Amino acid sequence: MKDGTKTVFLVIGTLLIILGLFMLIPYIVELTIGDKSHNFLFWSVFSIFIGYLLLVTNQTEHKGLNIKQAFMMTSFSWIAITLFASFPLMFSSLKLSFTDAFFESMSGITTTGSTILDNIEIASKGVLIWRSMLQWLGGIGIIVMAITVLPLLNIGGMSLFKSEGSEFEKILPSSKEIAMVCTKIYLILTLFCALGFYFYGMDAFDAVAHSFTTISTGGFSTHTLSMGYYDSAPIEIIAIIFMMCGSIPFLTYLKFIKGDIFVFYKDAQIRGFFLFTFLSSIIIIIYSYFFVKDSIPHNIRETAFNVVSILTGTGFTTEDFSTWGNFSSFFFIILMFVGGCSASTTCGIKIFRFQILHLFITKQIKQIIYPNGVFPIKYQGEIIGDTLLTSVLTFVFLYIFIFFIITALLSLSGLDFITAISAAATCISNVGPGLGEIVGPSGSFKQLPELTKWYLSFAMLLGRLEFFTVLVLFFPSFWKN
Repeated sequence: MKDGTKTVFLVIGTLLIILGLFMLIPYIVELTIGDKSHNFLFWSVFSIFIGYLLLVTNQTEHKGLNIKQAFMMTSFSWIAITLFASFPLMFSSLKLSFTDAFFESMSGITTTGSTILDNIEIASKGVLIWRSMLQWLGGIGIIVMAITVLPLLNIGGMSLFKSEGSEFEKILPSSKEIAMVCTKIYLILTLFCALGFYFYGMDAFDAVAHSFTTISTGGFSTHTLSMGYYDSAPIEIIAIIFMMCGSIPFLTYLKFIKGDIFVFYKDAQIRGFFLFTFLSSIIIIIYSYFFVKDSIPHNIRETAFNVVSILTGTGFTTEDFSTWGNFSSFFFIILMFVGGCSASTTCGIKIFRFQILHLFITKQIKQIIYPNGVFPIKYQGEIIGDTLLTSVLTFVFLYIFIFFIITALLSLSGLDFITAISAAATCISNVGPGLGEIVGPSGSFKQLPELTKWYLSFAMLLGRLEFFTVLVLFFPSFWKN
């Protein structure tokens, strides 16, 4: 086995050991406020043991990775973590099938938030905190990957942010140090979020669990009614604040710490994200007031929360927005595709790609008017070359193409149009709830056929890892020397 491939298994082994150690937390919760089950202890020991075997059998002096091995490491790591994280769910008091446990685990680690639990309250405290922790781990995992791996692999225009990472490597020793600082920021934001929830009415357990899934923009809740269970304006406002915090590029937090106090204003992504969030909320507020006949104060609160939740891919709900009219349903599907900023916990196509598309379309219009003109595309002060532009356009096209394929597969399985199209959109964009009675905010994915759940699990992985990272493994040429 080549040293690079050994390093892939070495990384997977290390991650399994870390996952096993984290399993001790729900075990402690079970012993103190749960049903005193030893389920998590067993799978913790099992995960650590398998991880240790991978470590000792793949020791190598050369730890470098080429591009091929980086792709392998990224995809196989997420699949391995999902698999091992599903075992405690499968053997818990819920007695989930392997398909359901894997689906729930994939939904957690990819911060999707779609669930097969139609009555969340029957789950043990250990299972509830484990679901939340999976999303928290997935959130920091995708931040680290977006900073250290995706720019190097040139996934969908992510190489645009390679220079930002290089900028920090002049200050910090390596991308590893950058990732460590981002992790500390992630921890601090989680702590403040938990304290805010606790101060405004959640008990300690719920505050911690929801802080994990808020800052990670994951959306798992400890209650079937999600955030609607609390019916609290302060809690919803805190959730909005920290969902937005999780949607901002974590590199901007580093710049702010290093003294660039205007960085949040100067960043084109952040400005675009806040503007789009504001305009989306205004559109739904006006539509709801004139066509749904809701009161303005209640309308603003509910609309702002649900728009931010869906746009950021969090998936918390306060009520069933699929009942707000046909236009609202259509608009929320659009929001599922957009997502937040790069190098954040959000998924979707991402704001920066829409901004580059807008610049590209503007250039084409100018070129028609002035055929001999030269109109370079600039983003964040940098000229966008043809290679990067092609990468962005290809990503967007592939995103939409795969969305239609998954929708078609779901339709073939017997699902109605609204369920099929919203389930495909919410899973490929890692949002959570879909539309309609089955997978909408008031339903769950439990009723779906088993094969459909595997389709959607794969869609979650594709969306989370930016498509190419996974799809490249299916090309025979990838495996040739």
